Amino acid sequence: MITKQAHIENREFIVLAKVKDYAVLAKTRLASLVVFSALIGYLLAADGISWIKIFALIIGGFLVTGSSNAINQIIEKDLDKLMARTKNRPLPDNRLSVTEATIVAGFMGVIGLFVLFYFLNPLSGWLGLLSLVLYTALYTPLKRITPFAVLVGAIPGAIPPMLGWIAETGKFGFIPGILFLIQFMWQFPHFWAIAWKLDDDYSKAGFKLLPSPGGKDKASAFQILIYTLFLIPISLFPVFYNISGYFAGIVVFLAGIWFLFKAYKVYSSCSDEQATKLMFASFIYLPIILFAYIFDKI
Repeated sequence: MITKQAHIENREFIVLAKVKDYAVLAKTRLASLVVFSALIGYLLAADGISWIKIFALIIGGFLVTGSSNAINQIIEKDLDKLMARTKNRPLPDNRLSVTEATIVAGFMGVIGLFVLFYFLNPLSGWLGLLSLVLYTALYTPLKRITPFAVLVGAIPGAIPPMLGWIAETGKFGFIPGILFLIQFMWQFPHFWAIAWKLDDDYSKAGFKLLPSPGGKDKASAFQILIYTLFLIPISLFPVFYNISGYFAGIVVFLAGIWFLFKAYKVYSSCSDEQATKLMFASFIYLPIILFAYIFDKI
């Protein structure tokens, strides 16, 4: 006989499992990085702190990103079954139905866009909508067609810091364009390192994500190296244009040299091991330079 306590514990377990599945559907770690980048853009623009704007940016940005990630998984449900890293996600594993996932994705998207439009400003809302559409309607289907999908995907991926700036100012401009460009360029070595490491798995689903037709070859490694090299001067633009200071310039330059060295190791070896190290370096590099911009402003 099942006791009342056991029934409560079982219900709590089911609820917790459902919450975990929703978190996987929304890719909460990725969404958190997006929100972090947006907050840096906001703090660079703001002379004071508006907690309403900060909460709206966090909630709206997180929900729109979560919606994009969920729609991506809905579209790629059958493809995710083919890859080792994704076959245990809630949709291919049938822990969530497509109908349920669509409702969750729709709810997150609608609420997130409403928050951006209503509590921030119309430009923030339109940027959120543009990001969602580009990621789901263009990047997702292009992944099986052309490596240019990475270029398309880099656009919504670079919007967050620009969105943060516009959340405060309500207008486009040269400076938010710089913030966009930095994160745009960073995504190429970041994503190609991931694509290199997971190329065999991606190929099972027909994804074409490395820049060279030869896949994991010198040509792909050279493009990774070149984009990482150009990231160094671009990442110094906030210093040149007085968005941040010279301390940030030193930190950003040294971080860029370290990141470039990791990219060079991929080029010299063309190995999965060095691509994995570059991938982890990319996760470290971006927060370092963003923190440096803010620290020097303070």
